[in-house]
Amino acid sequence: MKTLIIWILVPLGLLTQSVAADNDVTSFTSIVKSVSKGTVAVAVDAPIKHSAPRVLGTGFIVANGFFAITNYHVVSEDLDPTIVESYVVLSGEGTVVKKIKAEVLKIDPKHDLALLKLDSPLPALKLGDDELLEPGSEIALTGFPIGAILGLYPATHRGYISAITPDAIPALNSNQLTNTMMARLKNVSLIYQLDAIAYPGNSGSPLYDPRTGEVIGVINKVLVKDTKESALASPTGISYAVPIRFVTTLLRGATN
Repeated sequence: MKTLIIWILVPLGLLTQSVAADNDVTSFTSIVKSVSKGTVAVAVDAPIKHSAPRVLGTGFIVANGFFAITNYHVVSEDLDPTIVESYVVLSGEGTVVKKIKAEVLKIDPKHDLALLKLDSPLPALKLGDDELLEPGSEIALTGFPIGAILGLYPATHRGYISAITPDAIPALNSNQLTNTMMARLKNVSLIYQLDAIAYPGNSGSPLYDPRTGEVIGVINKVLVKDTKESALASPTGISYAVPIRFVTTLLRGATN
């Protein structure tokens, strides 16, 4: 009888672990679905020059839904004042996409951030607190790494924070240290270094806690071994993100 009891308890333990694992998967798929609704492609709309908006990167909705965060370098190009040309965000999936005009409201070039004001609202993501997460913390990111050539299809990647490191672009030798880079080295901010796959089109993607969906940072750099094309064919798996504390500062007083 004793042997029979032991034989029954072992399968029950395995069954409990299996149920817990299934719940984790279900929870994460729900988180991804929710985050994707608040993640947008950032593009330039110029009907005279392009038949469809030209996707530049990714962004995500914040505050009351009328605002979006992206990288400053995504929206740093000068728009042509002689033609109808404007920044827009694209929301949706596949070819069923909503296009909303966006205005660059506020920028933070040092931390590579920009705040956009939208003409109409979208579902906003919840921001995490300003405290830095420890290395080893699990993270996820959702964005549009290949643009929207075949339609808008958000892609999600998981990984973990590998380090908290100064925001300085590595140089192979002293000849590559420009005046701008030298100035940044004197007053650097700490950012996240990630062990996670990201691509150039992921610029501006929300970095979030896979358990809660709370945004903890903004993807802004990918370490590229050779050319931009090589980043797509053979990514390094090393990327960087601006902590959410700098987004909080950018939002302060701008979304009232």
